[in-house]
Amino acid sequence: MFRNLKIVFIALLLITMAGAQQKANSPQRAKPAATDAKVAGLPSEAAVNGFLQQTFGYNPALTWKIEDIKPSPAQGVAEVTVIITSPEGQQPSTFYVTADGEHALLGEIIPFGVRPFDHAKQTLEKGINGPSRGPADAPVTVVEFSDLQCPHCKEAQPTVDKLLSEDKNARLVFQNFPLPSHDWAAKAAYYADCIGRDSNDAVWKFIQSVYDAQKEISAANADEKLKGLADAAGAKGAEVAVCAAKADTAGRVEHSVALGKSVDVGGTPTLFVNGRKIGNVSGMPYEALKSLVDFAAKDAGAKK
Repeated sequence: MFRNLKIVFIALLLITMAGAQQKANSPQRAKPAATDAKVAGLPSEAAVNGFLQQTFGYNPALTWKIEDIKPSPAQGVAEVTVIITSPEGQQPSTFYVTADGEHALLGEIIPFGVRPFDHAKQTLEKGINGPSRGPADAPVTVVEFSDLQCPHCKEAQPTVDKLLSEDKNARLVFQNFPLPSHDWAAKAAYYADCIGRDSNDAVWKFIQSVYDAQKEISAANADEKLKGLADAAGAKGAEVAVCAAKADTAGRVEHSVALGKSVDVGGTPTLFVNGRKIGNVSGMPYEALKSLVDFAAKDAGAKK
């Protein structure tokens, strides 16, 4: 349903991009400091709210909150992220606004150049701090940004697992990226970070078990459920819970989220294959993903 909502969002934006500068009542923004839009060229919060009111105001079942307004990787273009809520749930959506405030752009801004993915690859190499599996000297590093409460991450996991079991060219690094719209994802990320620092074997069992138990976990029972899953994975759940509550653990997860945002991660799951961004893993055929990994391995060999 989330993907259908995104399609509706895009369709409505295409129809109603013009004339959305008037003020309107709307939900509170998620990050007040991030949406002040004091930087020249960024749209104001009032302009974004007016735009969304013109786009979605016909349907009282749809509400939104502004997640971020910031410069995009493309000079002169602002990036706006909003959380759209429907009866089916919440969906983060991103669009772009030109500096004159007259046009919205849909789609994705991607890097360009002879080596378009090298910058993201180098950024990730310097910043990754999550658990890994696969050959340490593999020519391809696949970095996965994931939210343990995200159903699409669960859907994508069999494809990622198959890749790691069949393709020795790849090493996988798991980076926590809990979405603010999920009410127990951050806590699960803290548990995963603590387990990963103690046992590389246990953390992968824990990650899979959390995916499998998503429907049984809630914000109210998260500690109880996560401690039990940690025990079952071979970690000491009570000790992991203590670690998960520490400020330095939250700092490590915040570092992972900031790293993802620095390479334009806006949702989960997102993979990077030697810096090449893949945002729709669960909808990608396995053969296509494997071809990208094999191509990256050959490219890495040709650079040596």
